[in-house]
Amino acid sequence: MKMNSLNEIAQYLKNTDNSVILTHRYPDGDTLGSAFALCRALRKLGKKSRVIVNGVLTGKFQYLAKNMDEQNFEYETVIAVDIASTSQLGELEEEFGGKVDVSVDHHGMNMPFAKMTYVNAKAAANTENIYYLIKLLGVEIDRDIADCIYTGLCTDTGCFKFSNVTSDTMRIAADLMDIGCDSALINRVMFDTKSLSRIKIERAVLETLTLHCDNKIAVINTTMAMEKETGAEDSDMDGLAAIPRQIEGVVIGITIKEKGENHFRISVRTVDDYDAAEICKNFGGGGHHAAGGCSIDGTLDEAKSKILEAAERELRK
Repeated sequence: MKMNSLNEIAQYLKNTDNSVILTHRYPDGDTLGSAFALCRALRKLGKKSRVIVNGVLTGKFQYLAKNMDEQNFEYETVIAVDIASTSQLGELEEEFGGKVDVSVDHHGMNMPFAKMTYVNAKAAANTENIYYLIKLLGVEIDRDIADCIYTGLCTDTGCFKFSNVTSDTMRIAADLMDIGCDSALINRVMFDTKSLSRIKIERAVLETLTLHCDNKIAVINTTMAMEKETGAEDSDMDGLAAIPRQIEGVVIGITIKEKGENHFRISVRTVDDYDAAEICKNFGGGGHHAAGGCSIDGTLDEAKSKILEAAERELRK
């Protein structure tokens, strides 16, 4: 399928209206930041637009929607942001799976599903693409839009410490800071503030830690029972995937989260030349070289065995 240029996407959006913007399931800072930044920009053009959050807009992300009034309308245009395949639409797939007009993404393993698709795999975060798209729309980026874009940048780069960071990433961040984005507050909320329930779930998770292949692979897991016992909410689960990779000597970190009966969400984080996306691709998932995700059905032991087998194959390459 032919990919479109970002300029073609901009021209299309200038000529359409009444848009809904979709995020992927288990929404993170990048998909949410992309959606709310673009929604705000389209509204500044006088168009009607709203974000459909694929899940819950957790407390720490509430600021992305501040001062945005509810807009009710029959949608004409469907936009997907930071979504690599229709499977990431989750419960939204039934309604929107065959109706997406525009997709803007940064996953190299993107499986095109929209009428128009723009993918820039060199972008550290999809909000980099949205930043340039908003420029092409001729919209001035204000503080609220800047906060949204910065949120995607910092969360998808681990506060600018991951290997996906480029000089473009830093230049965009600098521009957003010049505009007045509250970078210090966002960094503190995203990386330095933890609820008591988050501390409790971290403690419980560390008790599940297992090491494999001469301590090069680390695995942790969460269960719905653990979440209930600790009082952990969705926002408390963000960032747990970083824990196993933080162990010295570990090159592949795996986090297994129970999301339903016999259904597990897998997050893989890697360093060096090991490819997280390739590991996850075995189970219909994907992502980036250093970070990927997928879902596996079965018991916890079965899910762990399957993802470990794939990780060990990547380790042997």
